[in-house]
Amino acid sequence: MEYKILNSDIHNADLSKLSDDERLILCDELRNKILDVVSKNGGHLASNLGVVELTVALLSVFDYKKDQLVFDVGHQAYAYKLLTGRYDRFDTLRTKDGISGFPRIAESEYDHFDTGHSATAISAALGYARANKIDQSDKTVIAIIGDGAMTGGPAYEAMNDLAHSKEKMIVILNDNEMSINKNVGGLSNHMSKIRMSSKYLDAKHNTENFLTKKMPTFGKPIITFMLAIKDFFRFVLYRKKPTIFENIGLVYYGPIDGHDVKQMIETLNAVKKVNAPVLLHVCTKKGMGYRYAESNPSDYHGVSPFDLSTGVAKKSPDVIKSFTDYFSKKIVEIGSANKDVVAICAAMSSGTGLDDFAKKFEDRFFDCGIAEEHCVTLAGGMALAGKVPVVAIYSTFLQRAYDQILEDVCFMNNHVVFCLDRAGFVGADGHTHNGLFDISYMLAMPQLTCFVPTDYEDFGLCLDYSVNTLKGPASIRYSKSSEYRMEIDHDIHKPRMISDIGSDYAIITCGTIQREVDKVVQNLSNKGLKGKCINICQIKPCPTDEVLDLIKDCKIVFTVEEGILHGGFGSMIRNELIDKKFYSPIHTFGIKDSNVHCGTIDEQLKATGLDADALTTSFLNLIN
Repeated sequence: MEYKILNSDIHNADLSKLSDDERLILCDELRNKILDVVSKNGGHLASNLGVVELTVALLSVFDYKKDQLVFDVGHQAYAYKLLTGRYDRFDTLRTKDGISGFPRIAESEYDHFDTGHSATAISAALGYARANKIDQSDKTVIAIIGDGAMTGGPAYEAMNDLAHSKEKMIVILNDNEMSINKNVGGLSNHMSKIRMSSKYLDAKHNTENFLTKKMPTFGKPIITFMLAIKDFFRFVLYRKKPTIFENIGLVYYGPIDGHDVKQMIETLNAVKKVNAPVLLHVCTKKGMGYRYAESNPSDYHGVSPFDLSTGVAKKSPDVIKSFTDYFSKKIVEIGSANKDVVAICAAMSSGTGLDDFAKKFEDRFFDCGIAEEHCVTLAGGMALAGKVPVVAIYSTFLQRAYDQILEDVCFMNNHVVFCLDRAGFVGADGHTHNGLFDISYMLAMPQLTCFVPTDYEDFGLCLDYSVNTLKGPASIRYSKSSEYRMEIDHDIHKPRMISDIGSDYAIITCGTIQREVDKVVQNLSNKGLKGKCINICQIKPCPTDEVLDLIKDCKIVFTVEEGILHGGFGSMIRNELIDKKFYSPIHTFGIKDSNVHCGTIDEQLKATGLDADALTTSFLNLIN
């Protein structure tokens, strides 16, 4: 598609020279480009559509080649990428060797921080501001953070430090009333009150439209006069009712209309001159400009490829439901039978499959916002009070609560069940979202039972046992991928013999990587090598004696896992077998370099040598 203004050569100087009407055209073109590419590749849609005008305003005022813009989370940076030299490559978004869906410093010198997890931007930007002060640099530093990320504790730690130190920088609070699901908590209520005192946004749009269309000659002077009156009364109002941001020492401006480019440019030009930490409160609409995303922003937060005209996802006929869908049904079933079960998540009730539980058991569901540390400690307290908390969080996000898992759950042997969704590779979101560390960090936890189910039946048994039988902490990690079904006994506590055709080798594995290993066994058999394949569901405590009994006559042993090698499943198996005086060679296969970028899950397996062909070649070389 040919665009009038948007192109590969556009830069700050061009944006600053555009007329107001031309900027509106540019915003439309940016939306069209984002919609076109995301409908084909998938990605974060609603959040990116909501910040188009904000991005155009920022880059009309600040110089991205000099100033430093840091995006929190980063799933709202598509327009920024299009305007900072990546227009020609934007069609490769979230594909192998293409551009990332998040800011990446390795991708562009204009991305100033690798992001993917929330509540980090203010800290990172303050780091830049302090370094600039030491270097006596005149660069302007801007942190762009959403109201959803403001439910995360690190944002407040950073704001407290910033307010105390008085470093000159700008925090843009992009307030769209959402993170992924509706925001929760005291801050959300506070923001609502600020918005309630600024209902002028909708009235402003309606009044301006009426006056400019019905009274073209006198409309604009009337609007100018009305806005002046409005600004006066808002100034009086806010001086009487300071915000939380002013109370801690930030200079607060807003709220302003995040879709009024002209007003934002005027405001940004003003606040950039303030020699103090400024928080600019900008109100935007998530999904702006695409009616399906506007009406259902949660559903269109992160999307798979979809039909642009209907908004319906494009699904191939052979796609089966995910582990998350299975969990959604199973946790409702378990919660119906056990009234002590409570469910906890961190701003992702739909992503983790807890929506149905929340609807059926409203008083037993707790969305804590983007605050994983709080989620875990809350669960510890509820467990001590006699409840059975099921904490559903993506593997990559639970990393943030390592200390709380250790101190507030495991040391006290609290009965908390951690359900680690999106474990292993996750595809297009790339390295900040891959769940590759959970086996390693959960194996290190005292008194914790670790499960790695391979299929839905495994998963159901693990969840039921962890909730209703186990008396201490448990973790269950499961992948994003669809169902793989084992046609064997589903005893989750003992090693399961997947195949037993000889003693040339033994392969020990866990989880859904089993489907690749099945292909390896067939490949080796075609080469005349016959061995054993063993799958373990309960990896801690590990049934080492039973494993040893099964492999005692095997000449060589391989372990395979979809996680990091260091401190992982293979390392544990090898150490325990050596302690049991097993002396055949043991070779571990997993992820050596966890910095695996976006692509399909199959591409990520291949990139790390965990696809069936690569494993077969490696095994043959070691056997020979």
